[in-house]
Amino acid sequence: MTQPATGPIQHAIAARLTDALSPTHLHVINESAQHRGHAGDDGSGESHFRVVVESPAFAGLTRVARQRLVNQALADLLRDHVHALAMKTVAPGEPR
Repeated sequence: MTQPATGPIQHAIAARLTDALSPTHLHVINESAQHRGHAGDDGSGESHFRVVVESPAFAGLTRVARQRLVNQALADLLRDHVHALAMKTVAPGEPR
């Protein structure tokens, strides 16, 4: 289940994670308003995000390996648009 994306970067994050990980649950939260005026705030309103991703692709992987999969799927967005990304990565059956 994917939460509707509101801005172009939020939408791109959701689309890329869906394509790369086939999640059973995906929640992309724009936290940029909480960081307005802080380092990394580019004024776009889409610089800081949190994702909660549940995917069978994470089964048997360490937390670091799971985060690497997310980072790989979003590499150019993280390089060019996103200042901060917090993530919770779980396999089906694990608590969200």
